[in-house]
Amino acid sequence: MHSDSITTILAISFVLVLSPHLSRLLRLPTATIEIIFGSILAIFGIISAKNTNFSLIADVGFLYLMFLAGLEVDIKSIFKMPRVYIVQSLYFLLVMWSLALLFGIAFSLETFLILILPLISIGILATLSKEYGKELRWIKIAFLVGTLGEVLSIVALTIFEAYSTVSTTEEFIEKMTLLIIFLSTIVVLYLLFKRIFWWYPEFKTVLMPSSKLISGRYQDLRLAIGLFFIMIAIMMQLHLEVAFGAFIAGLFISTFFNYKKELEERMSSFGFGFLVPIFFIHVGASFDLRIIFISDILKTTLLLLFLMFSIRLIALFTLSFITEKRQAMLIAFSLSMPLTLMIAVATIAKLHRGINQFDYYAVILTSILEVIISMLVIKLLMRDRKEIT
Repeated sequence: MHSDSITTILAISFVLVLSPHLSRLLRLPTATIEIIFGSILAIFGIISAKNTNFSLIADVGFLYLMFLAGLEVDIKSIFKMPRVYIVQSLYFLLVMWSLALLFGIAFSLETFLILILPLISIGILATLSKEYGKELRWIKIAFLVGTLGEVLSIVALTIFEAYSTVSTTEEFIEKMTLLIIFLSTIVVLYLLFKRIFWWYPEFKTVLMPSSKLISGRYQDLRLAIGLFFIMIAIMMQLHLEVAFGAFIAGLFISTFFNYKKELEERMSSFGFGFLVPIFFIHVGASFDLRIIFISDILKTTLLLLFLMFSIRLIALFTLSFITEKRQAMLIAFSLSMPLTLMIAVATIAKLHRGINQFDYYAVILTSILEVIISMLVIKLLMRDRKEIT
């Protein structure tokens, strides 16, 4: 047992160091490389997803990933956008979710597979903004749609988790009522803190002193981590989806302390440098690459890819009022990489035994292929940058 732990630590360290270099070389997100590495190491028996300590750290990494997803959401920037942009973005999401439901029923998909189809995450979109520049118009619109879509996706994920953990309609109604009360409380607290910070702006400094002061050098980090664990504890006590609590904690920090850019950078550096990669490696370790040639898994994977791209390409026509067709296609493909949320849904479904092993593998494979395909299409569309400003 002791020898296995040492081997696991060394293997994970190897992946942590090597994956960013391969990511730059292959022009793929680091998460994809880490999942593939995890799967290869598991095939050779070097690491195991059943290792207790490995699983525990991976769970923390997943929650921290959801916390970072909350940090990426900038609510204030949404309200600063022109109203027509917000309206068209909501139309895009409405069309996409409606199509997901219609296609899901037409192809007789399981509930969790229908939920996966319209998911949106802006995590990988952030890497596109770094590569092509955040000032591009399609990047700005993609962030707007992505932010609204990610919040909607997180709420849907929480409802799905509530649905997966109950056995009767009464229990589901009770849990949803509890969720609504919780969300209402969050809104009230948001309005309360907004008013407090308006009348007493110095209170922000009390909570998060300047990092230049010795007394406040680590206070911002302590507040963020403390809030992270407090929200997790509250969600565990209420028997609600813990990942949603982590997301709310990140959203609170980004909303009221968005001026602390160095805090977001430090939190992201720690997360993507340590905890989050371990989660993705663990996902890879639970994914057996040898089964991708099984016909049932390939059929489900191809169907999911077809449906996920289709609903986005159809919905992009709702954006024709605020941008031209080529930029709309860029937006659609940039929002076709919900890698983290897809894995989150599959993880929750697997945890509550609401998914068979074949479908789990199909979702993981789909999430990887979707990133690769979207990245390649975006590169092709961005070849002539002069046409896309």
